[in-house]
Amino acid sequence: MSKIFTPTNQIRLTNVAVVRMKINGKRFEIACYRNKVISWRNGIEKDIDKVLQTHSVFTNVSEGQVAKKEDLQKVFNTDNLTDICKHILVKGELQISDEVRSAQLYAPLKDIATIVAGQCVNPETRRPYSITVIEKAMKDVHYSVKPNMNDQQQALEAIRLIRAVLPLERAMKLKIQYSNIRFDQLWDKVLIFGSTIYSIQWNSGDFTLILLINPDNYRQIERLQTSTEHTFHMEVLNLEDVSFD
Repeated sequence: MSKIFTPTNQIRLTNVAVVRMKINGKRFEIACYRNKVISWRNGIEKDIDKVLQTHSVFTNVSEGQVAKKEDLQKVFNTDNLTDICKHILVKGELQISDEVRSAQLYAPLKDIATIVAGQCVNPETRRPYSITVIEKAMKDVHYSVKPNMNDQQQALEAIRLIRAVLPLERAMKLKIQYSNIRFDQLWDKVLIFGSTIYSIQWNSGDFTLILLINPDNYRQIERLQTSTEHTFHMEVLNLEDVSFD
């Protein structure tokens, strides 16, 4: 049986993260384990063997082309492969595949859509949109993730933009418990803020309300906890945690 010849200067690797460095017109690459490069650079991972798939330096990882020893000596002033790998690991550029890059962008996009869905409702039905609907609206307005902003800031920006393609109104879900109060007094104290009642329970002067309010009115209602002579308790609920049926 004939044997398949593999050149001695080729090493075949798959499913790797590549760190690349160009010096004096020459390209050098190292093959690393996914998710370990950043950990090494941040000082979290200390074991180089858990970062490198092999202590070899390549001119092209995907083709398995190993760099020549004389080139390494000339460029790095050493032929110690581990030392050279560490240098490239710190100074080189991490190459990210289109698949990985897409996944990295989608994760924060979904997080932002989740925040928007939890803070907004359809003004006509007064019900929240699904995360899928919000994601589609964000894509329709070509919303892009901004790495210098936190998720909450980006959610507010997304709300402003997607209003162009989707009826949207910011909302907050509150659970309010009042004791020893008449309903007309309750109305004067709470419902004047343009709230929408989703449920109300009453028992001998004790009320439990589930309200949908504009977040801008939250502080006004919150002040009732200290200004009222009645027992008052308020709790913020997530929209998705409340049944709308």
